Amino acid sequence: MKISFLIHNAYGIGGTITTTFNLAGALAERHDVEVVSALRHREHPNLVLDPRVRLRALVDLRKEADHPLHQRPAKVFPPAEYRHHQYSELTDQRIGECLAALDADVVIGTRPGLNVHIARQAPQHVLRVGQEHLTLDNHSPRLRTALRRAYRRLDVITTVTEADATAYRRKMWLPGVHVEALPNSVPDPALPPADSTAKVVIAAGRLVPVKRYDLLIEAFAPVAAAYPDWQLRIYGKGEEQPRLRELIERLGLWNNVFLMGAATPMEAEWAKGSIGAAASNFEPFGMTIVEAMRCGLPVVSTDCPYGPGEIIQDGTDGRLVPVGDRDALSAALLDLVGDDERRRRMSRAALDNARRFAPGPVVAQAERLLESAAAARDTGPGPAPQGHGTPSALVGRGHAARDAAHAAASGVLRSIRKGRR
Repeated sequence: MKISFLIHNAYGIGGTITTTFNLAGALAERHDVEVVSALRHREHPNLVLDPRVRLRALVDLRKEADHPLHQRPAKVFPPAEYRHHQYSELTDQRIGECLAALDADVVIGTRPGLNVHIARQAPQHVLRVGQEHLTLDNHSPRLRTALRRAYRRLDVITTVTEADATAYRRKMWLPGVHVEALPNSVPDPALPPADSTAKVVIAAGRLVPVKRYDLLIEAFAPVAAAYPDWQLRIYGKGEEQPRLRELIERLGLWNNVFLMGAATPMEAEWAKGSIGAAASNFEPFGMTIVEAMRCGLPVVSTDCPYGPGEIIQDGTDGRLVPVGDRDALSAALLDLVGDDERRRRMSRAALDNARRFAPGPVVAQAERLLESAAAARDTGPGPAPQGHGTPSALVGRGHAARDAAHAAASGVLRSIRKGRR
């Protein structure tokens, strides 16, 4: 198959870029794969892309940021989408031209706005796939209404968790669209796994409020008091760094908690630890959790929606604690820090469990999904997945009506507020 991925900006850093590059590289074992980046702001990508995968960009911001069409707001990319301010009539034009000329069997969008482009502009002969890297509940009613209209023209929607796939099936009313959970994949480790002897807890990700590194640092304070030879190393960069550094100083943890900055790749750093940690309020998947487990680290994580609970087997290869519960997080860390044998046992279990996120199983699942969707389209429209007149269908249409009402109310409020100015 010829497979084309459409991504926001392949030259940045982030989970969607990582997972897209991982899947594209794994698919390139048996398929002709390209990544099309809507935007570009630098010469080379920050992350490593498999050399078998072609990469091209549609709008080079180094040269075209002042293009007259780039000064006008996008009309195809939905206004309610978070990245709308970065899109324009120029991106509308370039993406539309790219899709019209597409020589591929499958095109895969990687964010809601790009999925809308694919739904509206990709040729009928191309299998149209929309990936969801966040969650449906994370989208505003206004965006859900826009997606509901456009997504009916897609062939497949993939989510990263079964919980989110269930939400799409129940709330979106998309008859004839295949909605399936397809987890992110993590490449096979190139280094030996951690041996559970290092007295180091590791966390990684963007230093932003939703990741709750402040909670993790506070939860580690009792660990440092009971086991002063243990460290917490936090990898990443972001807006929270000054506040986190101040918190470390205030708690007197300068000998135990370290902000390490960004590290690419992270594999060598995971291998230096014995426990992984995550304290997020919200985690659509939990890429760093899988990365840690693939390196042999049991992970202590908040049980936030939706990823951690579908990755970690509580008490077997890690621990799940309530969101925002500092004491529970601290107790779970202390439990593993203080029990060498349990830590080693969970380490072995983490390695075993995480193999399901290896490229092989994920690619095999992706291929089965694409082949099934293509076969279904070749045989003509079948019955809607939820069925007309079924309770779930009525529920989906009920959610559609509610979202439309919320979106309309938001528009009225905006008009009123503008009138008051």
